[in-house]
Amino acid sequence: MVDAWLEPYHVVIEVENENCKMVAKLSSLGFKHLKVVDVRSSNTGSVRHLMDVGEDQTKKATQEFAAKGRFEGKSSVWLESEGCEVCNTILGHGAFLVSGKSMQDNIISYSFMVPTFQAYQGIISDLEKTGHKINVRKIGKFEQQIGVLTENQERIFWLALKSGFFDYPRQIRMAELAAKLGISPATLSEIMRRGTRRLLEHYFKREI
Repeated sequence: MVDAWLEPYHVVIEVENENCKMVAKLSSLGFKHLKVVDVRSSNTGSVRHLMDVGEDQTKKATQEFAAKGRFEGKSSVWLESEGCEVCNTILGHGAFLVSGKSMQDNIISYSFMVPTFQAYQGIISDLEKTGHKINVRKIGKFEQQIGVLTENQERIFWLALKSGFFDYPRQIRMAELAAKLGISPATLSEIMRRGTRRLLEHYFKREI
């Protein structure tokens, strides 16, 4: 619910993750030199991985995942799984994954939104308890800025911006963002429409 996101944070961490299930699954099928390009949560409860298999393995990937995955570019394919320990720990605290990518060796960078600072602390604590090495790269809290929007409008715009809703291509769809916030897509759309109108009226306002 939106009420649960009164003090949201945007967090970026790097985690040594040797047990990514999607990497393990593809490795078991004979794929080598795999790279995690992106990781995102979905409103179905699964985790989506964009995996780069390399152009030399594109033909094999096409044969293997033609009916199961969605290809993006020459060598990357979106696949869904139940998620690994790291992904599920993040999602288990009411957060949602914005993106993820391989850095080096087994280091994966995860960007995610959490509804409260306590949720962030819980994620870090649980990951450390299971032996994961974590490097917190960024943490930013929502703070109301200019007073043009209502606090609720501004918080939702901030969440949409940080979660990649305004990126091209979009990192998250309207329905997914609405599901995470516990509201209908129609309600979210109306909040953003009214907020956009306020922003435009403020921007184009002229002193008489």
